[in-house]
Amino acid sequence: MSVSRQAKAIAVAASPQIIDLRPLAVALISLTGFVFLLRFYEQLYAWTDGLDSFSPEFQTHWTSLLNGAFLTSGVSFTWLMAYLWKTRDRDLNAITHTLELQRLGYLVQWLLVLAMALYWGLSFFSEQTAVWHMTAIRDTDFTPSNIVTFYIAYPMFAIIGAGAFLYARTRIPFFSKGYSLAFGVLVVGIFMTIPNVGFNEWGHTAWIMDEGFAGPLHWGFVFFGWMSLAVFGVVLQILMRIHAILGSKAIEAIGKN
Repeated sequence: MSVSRQAKAIAVAASPQIIDLRPLAVALISLTGFVFLLRFYEQLYAWTDGLDSFSPEFQTHWTSLLNGAFLTSGVSFTWLMAYLWKTRDRDLNAITHTLELQRLGYLVQWLLVLAMALYWGLSFFSEQTAVWHMTAIRDTDFTPSNIVTFYIAYPMFAIIGAGAFLYARTRIPFFSKGYSLAFGVLVVGIFMTIPNVGFNEWGHTAWIMDEGFAGPLHWGFVFFGWMSLAVFGVVLQILMRIHAILGSKAIEAIGKN
């Protein structure tokens, strides 16, 4: 091996790893496993113990799950926000470009996990709720499907989105110097699906329009749900920052390889 090649090999070995996909793999596997546990729980108890909210079985299997969801969501949100704020970088002007690239990579992983959580919440479980309304008798706002969808899946992606926003604000110089409009639309939009649940359930109770899924009562979910498309604006800002750090020549070299 020539001296130049040996020096290059040593430099590559000593350079820090910018992209680490292990946190992403752990997060996606954990999220998917949690979703399958919820679906399995529904399969066991939704039809057998979830049709009458006044039955003791419903109180055991579903009211307890609802109360646990409230508690877990509150604790998880408080802990995550406190942790991210306590461990924030207090001197962002001093970080190296390598460290900034690492953090941008982690932010992309946050967004990928958020995208998966949005799929499970706004697509999979929401469509399941539609099927439940069309096949089961609705007695209260807290049906088994609603409990899983509105009080577990929705807070889950809202918490992940808030975590991604605070991570960017406290660790990446580009996002710490101002407020990203795209990031704000993304986080506020998906969070607003939760207050819209109250309006939706009030409307169902007042007008019993469980089969009118294209009605105005459900437009709020569509409006706020589509705000998740602002994630592309956030990704564009990330790519612009990467381009600014690496420069045009480095980007062209990466493209050629």
